[in-house]
Amino acid sequence: MEAKPFNLARTLVEVDDIVRIQAEQSGLQLYTDHDDVPDADLLGSALYLKKILVNLYSNAIKYNKPGGSITTRLREVSRTADTAVYAFTIRDTGIGMTQDFIDNHLFEAFSQEDNAARSQYGGTGLGMSIVSQLVQKMNGTITVESTVGEGSCFTVTLPFAIDHDPPAAGPEKEASTDLHGKRLLVVEDNELNMEIAEFMLKSAGAEVVKAFDGESAVHAFAADPAGCDAILMDLMMPVMDGYAAARAIRASGQPRAGTVPIIAMSANAYAEDVKKCLDSGMNAHISKPLFKDVMLRTIARFV
Repeated sequence: MEAKPFNLARTLVEVDDIVRIQAEQSGLQLYTDHDDVPDADLLGSALYLKKILVNLYSNAIKYNKPGGSITTRLREVSRTADTAVYAFTIRDTGIGMTQDFIDNHLFEAFSQEDNAARSQYGGTGLGMSIVSQLVQKMNGTITVESTVGEGSCFTVTLPFAIDHDPPAAGPEKEASTDLHGKRLLVVEDNELNMEIAEFMLKSAGAEVVKAFDGESAVHAFAADPAGCDAILMDLMMPVMDGYAAARAIRASGQPRAGTVPIIAMSANAYAEDVKKCLDSGMNAHISKPLFKDVMLRTIARFV
């Protein structure tokens, strides 16, 4: 478990950016109620929190009804001098679940209530198993209410340490997009896309190491793990795709294998795609075509 500084409001905006486009393209309305929660600078794992919420949203979108909605509520459950506890509630108007499935199978890996669900809705059935494990790691709880044919409501309650000395924001953050002295591994099988990414990164001062497939990326990281500040990872590649490469790097046992930032690059920006990246051990996702300001801001969050 990491205990890094993060701002709760900014993290929720990042999650909203991930899921809103897919929800709107699915004909769903998103409603949020966060107004009574104070702006909070916290210590903890923003990555784990995003994984939990993106998995929950992905299911709420996938199993919803045409013209349905997803309502999110955030409330502060309690606060002491050093700790704050938050409850994240996501309610959908989808197909719902039986109580027997919730009690006995919901959090099992590869579990979907209807045998036809995997072909009709897609997915592996891993999402809720991942959510349950992450909530436990974060010393939180998850509760579920559902009615078949009417929808489901998930409430995740998580404690966080309060950051009494948060990092400065504003101009200092913008200046951090200067990548002089940073060494980045770019993994991309398309030569034109590689050239574009390399130009953008070098113009910001970075040193670029190139790999044209996932297997080469794993070897390149192993050759100099301490010298790699971040990895930009394409997803669809020959030999080994980006998901497998990210998992291989995380499991390699090399120094910094568990902490080096891995940022996915993909034309697929649906919540399901972003969820798959996070579940593979990546830290963030940027969409293609690449825009220099977005790419540099994303990298700056991690290096």
